[in-house]
Amino acid sequence: MPAGAPAAPGLATVRPVLPLRDDNPVRHPPVVTWLIIGACLLAYFVWQPSPVSDDTDDLEFSLRHAAIPCEITQARPLTDDEVIATFRFGDDEACGAGAATSPEFDPGKNVWLAVVVSLFLHASLLHIGGNLLFLWVFGNNVEDTLGKIGFAAFYLAGGIVAAGAHVLVNPDSTVPVVGASGAIAAVMGAYLVLFPNVRVRTLFFITLVDIPAKWVLGFWFVLQFFTDPNSGVAWAAHVGGFAFGVLVGLMARRFGAGRPRDAVRPSGWRPPPPTPPGPFGGRY
Repeated sequence: MPAGAPAAPGLATVRPVLPLRDDNPVRHPPVVTWLIIGACLLAYFVWQPSPVSDDTDDLEFSLRHAAIPCEITQARPLTDDEVIATFRFGDDEACGAGAATSPEFDPGKNVWLAVVVSLFLHASLLHIGGNLLFLWVFGNNVEDTLGKIGFAAFYLAGGIVAAGAHVLVNPDSTVPVVGASGAIAAVMGAYLVLFPNVRVRTLFFITLVDIPAKWVLGFWFVLQFFTDPNSGVAWAAHVGGFAFGVLVGLMARRFGAGRPRDAVRPSGWRPPPPTPPGPFGGRY
């Protein structure tokens, strides 16, 4: 990974499988999903320096606001020496580098709050576009199942668990991590359990096909273990978030929150009346 590039857990970075929509209507408007999408767009286009600023502004912004594994494991912001070792000399695991007396780069940074803030930050238009597409396709039905408050809590917890998985695999990393895809991977894991057989319109390499969700999501999950380690993709966040989502989905099904059928009929739907008997007693 180039020095200075934040680790970006982007769901569409590996793109042989790209879901476009599912055949799974909802009973209630997915308000929380819309709010999350709106918050990510607002952060990217209004708050973050990208896409109009130079790389120096982007890097400084990420260092001040994004989660960094070394800061989590050490419970403190990076020092100036650690920043210099990482972004001038290319040492991505510079935790503890330099003098013990080196001042903190951003003394006022709350390293725990940064884990939550990172869920709304993105590294590029492709990054945010891919993440929000996955959330748009799979988030509404999971929200419909868990309820608005339950889904909001689940999404936040999934993002935190995903960040923890990334930190566990990269405890000495001094590279900022941005992106919503750890939390969105949790949504995908829950969807896999709750709606495994719903058909998803998917761009599979260069072909549009309708595939059951269990194959789309299962294939995507397996691909994470083949991620190029130099790609800058925080694959461990994907795996950790997805596993958390599967666990929550199983619990939802166990305690009755999940619906046993794979698709939901629109509100007000009623089965058609039975066909009257034919002249010979049959139905036609």
